[in-house]
Amino acid sequence: MTNINEIIENMEFLDNWEDKYKYIIELGQTIHDFPENLRNNNTKVNGCVSQVWLHSSASSNSENEKLINFIGDSDAFIVKGLIAILISIYTDKKPNEILEIDHQDIFKKFGLEEHLSPQRSNGLLSMIQRIKNDARENI
Repeated sequence: MTNINEIIENMEFLDNWEDKYKYIIELGQTIHDFPENLRNNNTKVNGCVSQVWLHSSASSNSENEKLINFIGDSDAFIVKGLIAILISIYTDKKPNEILEIDHQDIFKKFGLEEHLSPQRSNGLLSMIQRIKNDARENI
């Protein structure tokens, strides 16, 4: 999994949005396969034009603190890339850390908001809300 700082550096390096879209799609190809048995109403993210599934699970670090891990999938290449970015931002973090992350600041660094359709932007926000709700449930 690519870390978010590396993704930000790569996005800043790319000059035009066609290349950035290609990079986001490539990121989507790096995420792990989503188990078929998790494609259900509990993991489906409502508010997305595409089919989107997100699943969270808890683990513990060496200090016995709870960490939340995310996996996801979509039937749309660009959305799968957005999921890869979200996973790099939010996975393997403590629930309180997840709630404190300012996703708008991260996506402003990409210039993403002005290059996504309103439907994709709404879907992205729905995915972030799901992630933050999962974090709240694990506090």
